[in-house]
Amino acid sequence: MTAAGEWVAACAADALEPEEALRFDHQERTFVIARSPEGEYYAIDGHCSHEKVHLADGIVDGHIIECPKHFGSFDYRTGEARTPPACIDLRRYEVKIEGDIVFIKI
Repeated sequence: MTAAGEWVAACAADALEPEEALRFDHQERTFVIARSPEGEYYAIDGHCSHEKVHLADGIVDGHIIECPKHFGSFDYRTGEARTPPACIDLRRYEVKIEGDIVFIKI
């Protein structure tokens, strides 16, 4: 079992182009890893807070990821819900790159 605050390898850094997102599942939890237009990596909870739809299936535009079901959106840099029906912020996770691997702290 992973201890709280442990760094976990999520994906290869080159698995994401700028303005793309990737689903990452770990120990019955789902996360989304997103890459900004500037090339920075971010991680937030992977389900929309409205109806638990996988955000990685949505569209990334700039710093926003849009839920594919009802089009609620979140700022993936902060987890902030930006447009309804999403109204509950998502948790954000620290990210680091070591070598060519993206790690998130969970």
